Amino acid sequence: MWPTMERRSKPGLHVFPRIYRNLYHRIVKTTLDLNDQLLTEAKALAARQRTSLTRLIEEGLQLRLRVETAATPRPRVRLPVFKGRGGLVAGVDPLSNRSLLEAADDDA
Repeated sequence: MWPTMERRSKPGLHVFPRIYRNLYHRIVKTTLDLNDQLLTEAKALAARQRTSLTRLIEEGLQLRLRVETAATPRPRVRLPVFKGRGGLVAGVDPLSNRSLLEAADDDA
């Protein structure tokens, strides 16, 4: 099932076969339901540009995803800040893991 590792001239040095190089860039076949007119125009454009329909669709998806990512500003995240009120429960030693864990267990 798994390809065997090749040995290099140095003992203990293993090199994985090329199959491991592109684990996240594999080709996936899928089926699309496209409008007939759109498909005809896309095939004609691909022929004029001397490229494949697959490549044309890939480029279109990449452009659309790039625009979507650039157009969506990330919201500013407000991190919670402790204001210093309250403090520790009496009898809890903040330097002792055991004491802190026991106090956490008592609340549950």
